[in-house]
Amino acid sequence: MEGSVRVRVRYCECDPMGYVHHSVHPVWMEIARTETLRASGVSYKHMESQGVFLVVAHLSIDYKRPARYDDEALIKCRVTGTGRAKLEHAYELWRNVGEDGVGGELFATARTVLACVGADGRPRPLPDWLTAQRHG
Repeated sequence: MEGSVRVRVRYCECDPMGYVHHSVHPVWMEIARTETLRASGVSYKHMESQGVFLVVAHLSIDYKRPARYDDEALIKCRVTGTGRAKLEHAYELWRNVGEDGVGGELFATARTVLACVGADGRPRPLPDWLTAQRHG
């Protein structure tokens, strides 16, 4: 499963030098992850109503170069691994990629591991309906 989302860098996301602050990248990654899941037919809202919660257990980001105010960022997200109770995602963050998908500059790569938990916060296996979405 993979997807992408485009965001325009807002002024409030930048430091005094006009560069995107490092704390913003995980927010964009969450947007891409959520929209990728939604595109596969499952929303986080539905998932949580079923008592299934995905929590970030690991996050790593390699910053390659800055993104700047008013750049258009393209955040690509894909599932790269699974386990009984976890989903692993990889991300590529690009700036100023054309509408045709050509050009642009890679400014960060990242990885997350999400653990599946129940409403009680205890680990639980990924439900079958979510596992089917991973492979669809």
